[in-house]
Amino acid sequence: MTGQYQYLKRTIVSILVVNDVVKEIFMGKYLLGIALLVATLSSCTKKAEYEQWVEQELASGERQDSLFLGIKMGMTSKDFYAHCWELNKQGVIRQGSENMSVEYQLDDKLKHSATMNFYPNFHNNAIYEMPVTFKYTAWAPWNKELQADSLQAEVLQLMQGWYGEKFMNVTHPQHGTAYVRVDGNRRISIFKKDDSRVVAMFTDLTVEDNQENTSE
Repeated sequence: MTGQYQYLKRTIVSILVVNDVVKEIFMGKYLLGIALLVATLSSCTKKAEYEQWVEQELASGERQDSLFLGIKMGMTSKDFYAHCWELNKQGVIRQGSENMSVEYQLDDKLKHSATMNFYPNFHNNAIYEMPVTFKYTAWAPWNKELQADSLQAEVLQLMQGWYGEKFMNVTHPQHGTAYVRVDGNRRISIFKKDDSRVVAMFTDLTVEDNQENTSE
C-alpha cells in the first residue's frame, strides 16, 4: 500500500506541475497577444492622427516653402546651383561626399561635430523634395556616443529649433522610429538610415500628391 500511495502521490504532483506549466504558457501567449493588439491599435491611431494632420494642413492652403540656408521648395535647378555657388564662395558650404551633394558643417549646432549633406530632387525643374543626411564627423562603430540613436535625438532638437517644437513620433515602415512635422505643404520626416546616418526628408506634399494621382 505504501508503494502504491507514493506512486499515486508522485503522479498527482506531476499532473499539477504540468498543469502549472500549461497555465504559464497559455498566460504568456495571452499576454503577448494583448501586447501585440495594443501595439497594433496604437500604430493605427498614430497613422490616423498623421493622416488627419496632413489633410488639415493641405486644406488650409498655406504654403511653407522655406527649407534652410535660403533654399526653398520650387527653386529651379539653375537658381539652386547659382545660390549654392554664392554660398560656396562665402565659405558657408562646400562640395559634399563623392561630389554628388552639398555639405554644410554643423560644428556648433550639435554636441559633437557633424555634417549635413544634401541634394534636392526636382519635378518639372523645381525642387519638391530635399533629402538631408546627417553624420557625426568622428563616427566609429565602437563609439557609443556617436551612433545614429544619439544623432537622431540631436537632429530632432535641431529641427525643432528651426521649424517648431511639434513633431509626431511615428513608425517608419523601413526605418523604425521616426519623427514627422507638417506645415501646410511642407513635411519633414526624420529617421535613421543606418548605424551612422540620420536623414531629414523635406517634401512638398502638393507635388507628391499630384504625382500619385498622375500615376494612378
